[in-house]
Amino acid sequence: MPISQTIFAQLMSLIDHHEFDRCVERHDGDHRVKEFSCYDQFLCMIFSQLAKKRSLRDTVFTLQMMKSKLYHLGIRSNLSLNAFSNANSKRNWRIYHDYAQSLIQRARDLYINEKLDLELKNTVYAIDSSTIDLCLSIYAWAEFRSTKSGIKLHTLMDLKGSIPILIDITEAVVSDNQFLDKIEIEKNAIYVMNRGYLDFERFWRIEENKAYFVTRLKRNICFRRVYSAATNKSTGLIYDQMGFLDSKYATRKYPAKVRIIKYYDSEHKVTYVFLTNNFELAALTICKLYKQRWQIELFFKWIKQNLHIESFFGQSENAVKLQIWIAICAYLLIVILKKSMNIKTELSQILHFLSNVLFEQIPIQSLFSNFDYKTKESDLSNQLSILDL
Repeated sequence: MPISQTIFAQLMSLIDHHEFDRCVERHDGDHRVKEFSCYDQFLCMIFSQLAKKRSLRDTVFTLQMMKSKLYHLGIRSNLSLNAFSNANSKRNWRIYHDYAQSLIQRARDLYINEKLDLELKNTVYAIDSSTIDLCLSIYAWAEFRSTKSGIKLHTLMDLKGSIPILIDITEAVVSDNQFLDKIEIEKNAIYVMNRGYLDFERFWRIEENKAYFVTRLKRNICFRRVYSAATNKSTGLIYDQMGFLDSKYATRKYPAKVRIIKYYDSEHKVTYVFLTNNFELAALTICKLYKQRWQIELFFKWIKQNLHIESFFGQSENAVKLQIWIAICAYLLIVILKKSMNIKTELSQILHFLSNVLFEQIPIQSLFSNFDYKTKESDLSNQLSILDL
C-alpha cells in the first residue's frame, strides 16, 4: 500500500485550516507578510516540539536539510533563521492561543464519554499551577525575586481525557487564587484544588453558582461543628463533620455551611483534612476526588519532560507565550490523534514514535499495529519492528 504523505503531514491534516485562518485574521497576523506566514511559523514550531529540537538554529538546520520535503510538509515559504526569529518576536501570541481553544473543544468532544475512576454525573475539574524559572538578566520583564525571573502556568483541567481547558500564563509573582476569578463557574461542576487556592470570597462565588469545591483545609482555620456523620474507621476516615467557619473574616466571606472530612492515608502515612461544600457525595468519594488531582500534576510533568517549554527561542514576552501556546497545541494534537485513531499507547510513547519518523512516508496507524506497510522509497520493516516493541 503506497503512502505519499509523511508522518508529519498526516498529523498536520488534523488542523482545521479555516479555523486557523480565522485566528490569523482576527489578529492581523499576516498583515504585510510576504514570506513565512503564520501557518508556516506554526508548522515549524510544531515540528520543533515533536522532533525535540532545543534551539531555533537546530530547527532551521534540520528543516533546511530536508528542503525537498518542506512543500509536502505544508511549509510553502523559504525558511531562514532571521525570518523565523523575527516571526517569533513579532507575531501575536494570541493567534496560537485562539487556535488552541478550538483544539481544546475538539478534544473535549472526543473525550466526552471518557469515564473517571469514580462514577459521577458531575464534570470534575482540577486546578493547579506550575512555575517555569527564567534567567533574570535575559527575561527582566518577568522578575519574580531579586535573583531570578519566572512565569506561571495557571491551569484548569477537565479530568476526562486530561484536557487543559483554560490556561493563563502570568509572571510567577501572581498568586494562585487570583486564577479563580478567570474561571467561568459551571453549574454542578466539581473544582478540585490544593490549599494554595483557599480563598473564602472566591469559594462563595462557586457556591453562588451552584457548583462545588474540594480542597485541603489550612491548619489555622477555625471551624464550629454542628453535626458529625457516622464513619467507618477501617476505611481511613477519622471524621466527617458539617458546620460553619468560626472567625469574623471567614464568616463574612463565606456565611454558608461547609463540610470537613479528616482522612488517614495508611499507605503514605499522611493525614488529610478536606474542605468542601458538597454534602451529597460519600466522604470516601470526596477523598478519592482529591486524589484525582494527580492528573494535572502529571500533565505539567509531561509537557516539561516531553515538550520544549523551559528554554525559549526568543527573549520577549511575546516569544515566550507564543512558544508555550504552540507547545500546548502540539499536546492537544497528540491527544486528538490518540482518541480519533483509538491508539492505546501512552502519550509519551506516541510522541517518541512520531519524533523518530516524522519524514517517513508510512501511515501513522502502522506505528501502533503489527501491520507492515511499504513506502515509495524504501522497505522500513526493520525500523517498524523496533517501533512495535
